Amino acid sequence: MRLLVSQPNHESGLLRMQQELKQWSEYCDAVLYPEGYVADTGSVQTLRSLAGQYRKLMITSYKNDNGQDRALVIGPDGEIVLERPKSPMQGELYAPSVVAAGAIRMGYLLCVEILQGLNGLEGHAGTLDFIAHPIGVGMFSEEQFALWTEEAARIAVKYQCPIIGTSHADGSYRNCGVSIPISYCITANGQPLYISHADTRSRIVDLKSGTVAIAGTDYKPAMR
Repeated sequence: MRLLVSQPNHESGLLRMQQELKQWSEYCDAVLYPEGYVADTGSVQTLRSLAGQYRKLMITSYKNDNGQDRALVIGPDGEIVLERPKSPMQGELYAPSVVAAGAIRMGYLLCVEILQGLNGLEGHAGTLDFIAHPIGVGMFSEEQFALWTEEAARIAVKYQCPIIGTSHADGSYRNCGVSIPISYCITANGQPLYISHADTRSRIVDLKSGTVAIAGTDYKPAMR
């Protein structure tokens, strides 16, 4: 299983995704984009068409007509396999947060739900291929950066699978003006395959081989 993990700027029309799919689709089985990358409900249909065209699993989230972030996973056939509201911060993790797409079984945590994931995915240890973690914007402090990556490591160990997260390259929490873009993959043993700190290059993560490549301009990405 290979995932294209992207850190785009906020945009409308899914232009960055379309460009990256044209360039890198042969190297990935799925794409992971940040929370709210799909900026409106009309673009959900565009994403479904892209999923079917490229035969890729699409993992991201979208903003509904009220501007609220909602979970979104679309299968390679263009069908929606996960769509739900974002869990309230003071409550329990909403279900469903585990989804099957073909032979792949994955967990899903939307942004701050990372703080609910340790208990919220109870009963699924050893059953997941990976956990996806779309994040809205970068971390507002070094302390938050450390907290979220440490929590991701705890979740990876408990559920015995990798967890992969990514944020947008721009924007900040509640427009505070401070943002550390983040992208990461923590392996099932709690060790980082990579943690990107303010490095917004796209990556291709190969879960089978346990390698990560920087997606650049070369014909084939160099493994890192």
